[in-house]
Amino acid sequence: MESKKEIFNKLDEHLMIDNKPSKFIKALFENKDISNIYPFTMISDLKKVEQNKKYHPEGDVFSHTLMVVDEAALRKEKSKNPRVFMWAAFLHDIGKAPTTLIRNGKITSYEHEKVGRRMAIDFLKEFTDNRDFIKRVASMVRWHMEALFVIKDMPFSSIGEMIREVPIDEIALLNLCDRLGRGDMTKEKAKDEIKGIKMFVEKCKRYKIYNNLDI
Repeated sequence: MESKKEIFNKLDEHLMIDNKPSKFIKALFENKDISNIYPFTMISDLKKVEQNKKYHPEGDVFSHTLMVVDEAALRKEKSKNPRVFMWAAFLHDIGKAPTTLIRNGKITSYEHEKVGRRMAIDFLKEFTDNRDFIKRVASMVRWHMEALFVIKDMPFSSIGEMIREVPIDEIALLNLCDRLGRGDMTKEKAKDEIKGIKMFVEKCKRYKIYNNLDI
């Protein structure tokens, strides 16, 4: 079997080149030997994590991840750092495995984005010493839920902290892929998601102007 670094390099290549990286990723994690090797276990564990079917009719987190990666592949040219963007799409929900619980009959994954930041760092440190790359990917993972919080005016949103770590346009693009990478996504639903992301960007820009931030 190939070494872990060789597998990582292939995964990196497919994320950057393929129009549908999900095909390679799905085939890769059908290999039980790879799925049982750390840190790839962080990804294979997502197959066991179910989601609220109201928001994720596609099913488990691994299935959702495959869909998000393909959405990201369609839009990576819009990113100023496509490699960071694609790895963030791949790892964005990595924190759901340890945080998903059933509370009052509902499936929840509270603060999976915060746990995900730490896990993304641990995952990438196994393969690269590029601290800047690791930090950028982990920060995108950390803030990938912020658009939802801002749009809904949730009290735990933190625009100021977010824009000090990640570019608004980059996190907006990632969140759009996250929103579109779901089952039963009609054209009308997609339009609503795009509208919501535009609202998020506008709110962030107004925040910067109001607080006189040059970030």
